[in-house]
Amino acid sequence: MDEEEEEGELEKDEYVVQKLTDICYGGIDRKSCIYFKVQWKGYGPEEDTWEPIENLSDCPLKIKEFVQEGHMRKVLPLPGDVDVLCGGPPCQGISGLNRFRNRDDPLNDDKNRQLVTFMNIVSYLRPKFVLMENVVDILQFAEGYLGRYALSRLVAMNYQSRLGIMLAGCYGLPQFRMRTFLWGALTTMVLPKHPLPTHNVVIRGGAPNAFTQSVVAYDEIQNPTLKNALVLEDAISDLPKVGNDQADDVMEYLVKPKTEFQRYIRLSRKEMLDYSFGDKTGPGEGTLMDHCPLRLNKDDYERVKRIPFEKGANFRDLEGVRVGPNNVAEFDPEIPRVYLESGNPLVPEYAIKFRSGKSLRPFGRLWWDETVPTVVTSANPHSQRILHPSQARVLTVRENARLQGFPDYYRLDGPIKERYMQVGNAVAVPVARALGYSLGLAYLRKHDGSDGPMLVLPANFFSPGQTEAVVPADEVAEE
Repeated sequence: MDEEEEEGELEKDEYVVQKLTDICYGGIDRKSCIYFKVQWKGYGPEEDTWEPIENLSDCPLKIKEFVQEGHMRKVLPLPGDVDVLCGGPPCQGISGLNRFRNRDDPLNDDKNRQLVTFMNIVSYLRPKFVLMENVVDILQFAEGYLGRYALSRLVAMNYQSRLGIMLAGCYGLPQFRMRTFLWGALTTMVLPKHPLPTHNVVIRGGAPNAFTQSVVAYDEIQNPTLKNALVLEDAISDLPKVGNDQADDVMEYLVKPKTEFQRYIRLSRKEMLDYSFGDKTGPGEGTLMDHCPLRLNKDDYERVKRIPFEKGANFRDLEGVRVGPNNVAEFDPEIPRVYLESGNPLVPEYAIKFRSGKSLRPFGRLWWDETVPTVVTSANPHSQRILHPSQARVLTVRENARLQGFPDYYRLDGPIKERYMQVGNAVAVPVARALGYSLGLAYLRKHDGSDGPMLVLPANFFSPGQTEAVVPADEVAEE
């Protein structure tokens, strides 16, 4: 209840709202509704909680106060106040894990409605610029229904629009990660361009046939100078050895950076961003955060220990598995089934049956000379290659963060599973930086559309010193 409405003694389990301090919509394990962060009267900030709006029906004055204060501080903007609106509305209804996908009318699926909400916000706020990020499946599922919807909504709102498919590896990361980026700009503004690759990453499929021309790459007749693609070793070979049960502690690096990428990623916030003030929020000099893996259960840990420490190793290398016709994994009838101490089988049924037995992902080990496919939101080894090349564990939160380009000074928050999710859901940092540079040029009207829809980034836009080589630029797509 509001403080103003407090009378007499409170009933049991009844509390007084001191102030509403923040707002969000939904979240992990929450209902799909508006939530307010509540500061309770008589309690410290560590006791603040997120409450659904339905729980605050007795607090209209506090809600009014929050809205008025937000308007004064421009936390809650009005139409015409917004320069840039960025977002990545999830479209979980098109996920391959969803067996009941609605191909006839994808927007009728509640799991895809956030795309509609995003466009409705654009319609209401009328920002000068719009940037939407999403998975490439929005251009593939149901003949690109959702991607075409997003593009047509912007055009219908009288926005200039431009769609491009970009790979994180092409901008200085050892990760492919193909994503769709949709620009929008009012007709009074300059439409931003998609930045061209700086690194040579060979594309092996991934872009929908109808949108291959949207892949951001140099023309075949061009012969640009691109830097060599980065591999896993470039990113994580300097990190300390940790075990499956590593505590979530701050630790020291132990060795100096071995590559230019490592030297750059270990810079402090002040050094990286050239701040003129001290950095009091990051780790101390020479310390490392979030270098801990998801702790595997006893059975999975035993399986991981038995996966050979060699390139290409996976569950097929476990005792009792053979590869039959058409490269399909199956149990070897000539070898008795092997069981773990728990009584569960060494080779689980789900590994054999995953992708009809043709997948190499379950309990797959990454290797030092690889550009990894895509950092995802989970560290579960049952259906993906995420085992460390030389240690019996999955990649740590920090290792995943490096593959996404997050500097080591970034402090991630929450339980370990949520930190993996934060990293996996993010836009790769170098890609975001390149897009931000393009946006800045457009905002300042430093370029126009006369020289095409793509932008050449300045030399050494990313970490300097990496070997350059002249390579064919048309070989730029995902594993």
